[in-house]
Amino acid sequence: MSKPLLDRFLSRAVTKGRLGVVFADGRAATFGTATEGFAEIVIRFTDDHVPRDILLDPRLGAAEAFIDGRLLIEEGDVMDLVGLLRANNPWDRGGDLGPPSRWKRLANRAAFTAEQVNSRVGSRRNVAHHYDIGNDLYALMLDAEHWQYSCAYWPEGVTTLAEAQGAKLRHIAKKLHLSPGQDVLDIGCGWGGMAIHLAKHHDVRVTGITLSEEQAALARGRVHEAGVADKVTILLQDYRDIAASGRRFDRIVSVGMFEHVGRAQFATFFQACATMLTEDGVMLLHTIGRFGGPGTTDAFTRKYIFPGGYIPALSETLAASETVRLIAADIETLRLHYARTIRAWYANCMAHKDRIIALYDERFFRMWTFYLAGAATVFENGGMGNYQIQYIRTQRALPITRDYLLQR
Repeated sequence: MSKPLLDRFLSRAVTKGRLGVVFADGRAATFGTATEGFAEIVIRFTDDHVPRDILLDPRLGAAEAFIDGRLLIEEGDVMDLVGLLRANNPWDRGGDLGPPSRWKRLANRAAFTAEQVNSRVGSRRNVAHHYDIGNDLYALMLDAEHWQYSCAYWPEGVTTLAEAQGAKLRHIAKKLHLSPGQDVLDIGCGWGGMAIHLAKHHDVRVTGITLSEEQAALARGRVHEAGVADKVTILLQDYRDIAASGRRFDRIVSVGMFEHVGRAQFATFFQACATMLTEDGVMLLHTIGRFGGPGTTDAFTRKYIFPGGYIPALSETLAASETVRLIAADIETLRLHYARTIRAWYANCMAHKDRIIALYDERFFRMWTFYLAGAATVFENGGMGNYQIQYIRTQRALPITRDYLLQR
């Protein structure tokens, strides 16, 4: 029964471009029609269970079949395959790749709800799952200059990943409206790129915090090499503990960390930020966000990539920050910037395929590239983007026009 049902599913899912499928019994079918700008892909199933697994949960079923080597891509690559499916069903035109079965949806929602507690212990474990897999992988994937594992900024004329990440750091620094000698807290500081940039170019003192031991160790080394060890301190510490200590900061910046907080902790996060920010302070939150309303994290992402994580809708983020009277002074929606960033990471991974497989194995490489392909294409044709929200505690903390953002 699963084969004819999959035929029907793919007939609806692929109308532009061509998807050829070779089933385990040798039967072949082609879906869609050749269309300029849409890929032509051929895949093969190695066993009769793959169609059933895909029908039960299209995202997770296809992902695990690919990771396990049961779904083989014989023409094209995984970016082409996922891109073809998403391009045929763009979110802004009402499309979707196809929801899991009713039973799978209920199971996923229950598991997602349980994981959203995100206590201190859970937060550290969840961060380690993704960021403590080894700095060697990120060295092969990220830009070598800034080590930024978050959405870059691609103004006109910028063509390289390093240039785009540098542009992102400068863009955020303008929104922080810095003055020399200020104290800055970088929540989720990663490998120290933001902290180094702010200390070097704006003469501020930066405290960077992370829950990843691998990140903290490398960040400290990079801070020393950059010659800003007198201005930057990297701590292996939870933001909740910093808030409890009573420390206050003139500026707070958090890039790509809020997605790991968990929906149940949104109010806690903003309460901590409001507590740590001085009366005339400024905060810049850079986060992935949903274009639509609240949702749940899909099973593949929860299981393999970001356990405990959740991509918030803008409405959820603002609702949580409003309760502690943080004023959203400026909101910018970054569209397509992350898609271009992730495609650059994907290209780096493909260029270093043999080295990544040597570090881990082929199964890991398939999992990682599926993750990147899904992420890039959801920012191109799905319902995800990035938000930069600038917060203040008092209306007079910033100039009343945005002209200062245009200054070099």
